[in-house]
Amino acid sequence: MFDTIDLTVVWALIIAFAVFAYIVMDGFDLGIGILFPALRPGHERDTAMNSIAPVWDGNETWLVLGGGGLFAVFPLAYAVILPALYAPIIAMLLGLIFRGVAFEFRWRDPRHRALWDVAFTGGSVVAAFAQGITLGALLQGIKVEGRAYAGGWWDWLTPFSLLVGLGIVCGYALLGATWLVMRTEGRLQNRARTFSLGLGAATVAVIAAVSAATPFLEGKYWERWFAMPNLLLTAQVPLLVAVASILFFRALRAGAERTPFLLALGLFLLSFVGLGISIFPDVVPGRITIWEAAAPHSSQVFLLVGASVLIPIILVYTAYSYWVFRGKVDAAGYH
Repeated sequence: MFDTIDLTVVWALIIAFAVFAYIVMDGFDLGIGILFPALRPGHERDTAMNSIAPVWDGNETWLVLGGGGLFAVFPLAYAVILPALYAPIIAMLLGLIFRGVAFEFRWRDPRHRALWDVAFTGGSVVAAFAQGITLGALLQGIKVEGRAYAGGWWDWLTPFSLLVGLGIVCGYALLGATWLVMRTEGRLQNRARTFSLGLGAATVAVIAAVSAATPFLEGKYWERWFAMPNLLLTAQVPLLVAVASILFFRALRAGAERTPFLLALGLFLLSFVGLGISIFPDVVPGRITIWEAAAPHSSQVFLLVGASVLIPIILVYTAYSYWVFRGKVDAAGYH
């Protein structure tokens, strides 16, 4: 049954889907943490926390699926990427741990709530910034000799990776702000709308800067974006980003509630498509393709059988949880 299907491409798409699902679902609740210092203690912070309380931990399921899938299906890529990016990946995991602990303890230890709020914000910022640095370091290239990482401990730390890290922080904060526009009412919603305008402008500016720099990082990037006939298709991506940006600001000023969040997600989707154009079919850009990094065909078949059962279950319970906890929220809960 699977002999006529290129399972390596199928698995690349599954992992890409898992990564994007994580960005979409965990991005806005990390964004809430990033925005936390700008929210007033008490009602505003409690309302923001309640808006993500039912779903935040389940969102990270997709991070586990993406990382586990990379390890199981593309073991060579995992063996090369992890040593190159140990520092930002460890920072990301520590940030997520601090954030998760703070989320739970700020309710159970009200005497130290200010401390837990700082930990919640710090963990969110560190996790988001580390994710951006990881992406930037991967895009700028990893030194490989034979089948092993050949670079140094600090190769990931460059102006480009820091720029991408800043972009992810701005983008997640934008998702968090537009989530609050969609889920809250009154003064908090108005303040979130103001935050969204500034963060939208910052996010679009960073997208433009990263997009302008990326083709110069690797010769293949330039070819994939600007060589004919590729240019006829790739030119549509920045055009769609411009259209989505204009619609985003118009929707915010018109008082829309759901549309700004959906258009912010659209900006992330278009950025993700641009990332795919730049690196596919490489898994380590410019060094290792998905076929070179893939596990044996029999292993891919075995894993695909399990994934074909588990992924629909994850999608169903995730959709159900969002459906149950739909609607507006305040400091007392959903209503």
